[in-house]
Amino acid sequence: MLGFSPFKKHANKFNYIPRYYDPEKEAREQRRAELRGERAEDAEREYRPGQYIRTQRDARSARRSREEQKGRMHIWKIAAGAVIVLLFIYILYPKLVDVFLRTGAGRAQTEVVSTETAAERRGGLDQSGISDVEWQEQPITVVPNDYQE
Repeated sequence: MLGFSPFKKHANKFNYIPRYYDPEKEAREQRRAELRGERAEDAEREYRPGQYIRTQRDARSARRSREEQKGRMHIWKIAAGAVIVLLFIYILYPKLVDVFLRTGAGRAQTEVVSTETAAERRGGLDQSGISDVEWQEQPITVVPNDYQE
């Protein structure tokens, strides 16, 4: 009876110090409980069968409705982009092509005029200033055969 004495001034105390305490873990567990639908005031109440299932189902349906709304907005954005592209093709593309064709035709006409004038100056038979392709594109003149054998 070593530790027992009737003349002690205070009772025996246990000096229990937890080896590991994580306040972040407790806060995380509290948040999870709130997400599951448990609250501090619900701790006193009795458990209702299916209570957690209902809250999870409601949260899942809310998340799915948000995702569906996001998907619908994505489809609308794609449709609007397609309409804009089609309007560009329908309205602006022909005008741009016309501008490019005019600039190309203007250059071709000036080249044709310059080659025709050079050929006229040489008498029409000289092909030194004309490329082979242009020479081949010139019309063929058919001369009647008037010699006799």
